[in-house]
Amino acid sequence: MPYYYFDLVVGEEFKNQGGIILEDLEVASDRAHQLASELSRVKPELQQKGCAVRVTDRDHNELYRTPLDPVPAWRRTG
Repeated sequence: MPYYYFDLVVGEEFKNQGGIILEDLEVASDRAHQLASELSRVKPELQQKGCAVRVTDRDHNELYRTPLDPVPAWRRTG
């Protein structure tokens, strides 16, 4: 199983939020949405700054990104 890393993206800056071994990118993207939701609740001011949570692999290749501003689940599918 691959190791995925999560970063808070603030402008051009990436702030490490930790990493975890997960089954696949689909599970990692779900975790990214959970983290984005939690960060939105804890630090709502980040929503207006266009912040996001990104998922990378061990080589720092970006695999997925989701904004902190709330996105309804029906808009995330597809």
